[in-house]
Amino acid sequence: MTVSPFSQPLLRDKQEALDIQDLQGLVCLNLKVGSIRVFSGFYTRIDQVFILWGLICAGIFLTAQFLAISWDTQAIWWSTLTLVGSIAMVVLTWFWASVEKVRWLVYCWVILMLGGVVLTDLSIFLGWGEVLMRLCPLWLGLTSIGYLCTVLALRSRAFLLMALIHLLGMAIIPYFSEWQFFTTGLVMMISLLIMAELQWDMRPPIDSDLLTPEQKLFNQHQNQRRQLADLQRVKN
Repeated sequence: MTVSPFSQPLLRDKQEALDIQDLQGLVCLNLKVGSIRVFSGFYTRIDQVFILWGLICAGIFLTAQFLAISWDTQAIWWSTLTLVGSIAMVVLTWFWASVEKVRWLVYCWVILMLGGVVLTDLSIFLGWGEVLMRLCPLWLGLTSIGYLCTVLALRSRAFLLMALIHLLGMAIIPYFSEWQFFTTGLVMMISLLIMAELQWDMRPPIDSDLLTPEQKLFNQHQNQRRQLADLQRVKN
């Protein structure tokens, strides 16, 4: 397997020359207070999925850390939220994944998330103490597997870095004692928000039969614009 050229940064500012599959469902934010721009950014549907899961992870793990809510109640709430998040992920990513020919990656993430929920719920309702005591390493491990699958699909060193961070977190999280849920939620949330805010590297564009000739030509022009921008960046 080959990864992106090392001349391409792992993470950088977002490129504005987006392909058709990235422009679908694009959300642009331009927040101002009077004439002062407070925040400006744009988010593809993939970015939106990262933000969604970042918020879900924060909600789940910070609630487990700080709120005195029974495990049974939390299991019901978070199982429902994870199911809703998984459905939203499929809806948001399906066109992009179809064009990029990585539908299997969407299936992989859904299986990992729902499988993790099943193991978590069984450990709570059936009293599986050994699993219950290792929920944080379990979720960090499942997430790292998802990132490694993403590496295989997209040949991205940025996702490889995220996988290694989660594997490291899985190894050291037992040393955080009573702060395991807070630390786990923080690692997962920050990783996802970074991927949503920045441009990550991936393999070159591929030809897709789902696009019309006009859309393919548009993507070719956008790719040329990105290459020119990269050349300018290297020169500067």
